[in-house]
Amino acid sequence: MDNTLKKLVIIPAYNEENTIVAQVEDVRAKAPDYDIVVINDGSEDSTLDLCRKNHVFCLDLPVNLGIGGAVQTGYRYAAENGYEIAVQIDGDGQHDPAYLPLLYETLVQEGADMVIGSRFIEKRGDQSTPFRRIGIRFFSALIRLLTGTAVTDPTSGFRMVKSTLIAEFASDYPQDYPEPESLVRVLKKGFRVAQAPVEMRARQGGRSSIRLFSSCYYMIKVTIAVILERMR
Repeated sequence: MDNTLKKLVIIPAYNEENTIVAQVEDVRAKAPDYDIVVINDGSEDSTLDLCRKNHVFCLDLPVNLGIGGAVQTGYRYAAENGYEIAVQIDGDGQHDPAYLPLLYETLVQEGADMVIGSRFIEKRGDQSTPFRRIGIRFFSALIRLLTGTAVTDPTSGFRMVKSTLIAEFASDYPQDYPEPESLVRVLKKGFRVAQAPVEMRARQGGRSSIRLFSSCYYMIKVTIAVILERMR
């Protein structure tokens, strides 16, 4: 790891009072050379109060913008403050910051602009539910059809990017369920995307924004968004 680089961990958080402090402390312990910003996305619980009490730097959004708006806020902060590396980590405890050196090593060795932490390369750790795995395989096949690039875990929010994509995402980032759509966008624009094997942990608290009743809506909406993004 090049300790001369300015690096940032972006943690979007919506009602993550049960996990946010533990996740931040995990980053502090395992990646002390990274700065941390929590994007409090209009939480209705004590997420913001806990961040303040534990001296966590937090950008507080006055309303809930959704995952896309929260993540873009993090990238805007990174761009405006000269960060050269930025990595997204969910606030629910699924992403282990112990993998940050591997993501960075992959970024450098493969000359990539983005590295996605994929749970499906070595198939260790939490593999998500059977229904979601079907959806992930569907989006993987769709993205390969549209871009010619195989990505095993296109819905993963565990992503590291260089300054090229920090600037890109700061100016324009998909709003709803943004991972597959943003992936198609960067591939279409010629950015290089690599993958690294990671072990995901089970969600430590809270609940997913994609629940059973909304899964069909998610599949249809993201499929349309991905196709339109490729045609744009």
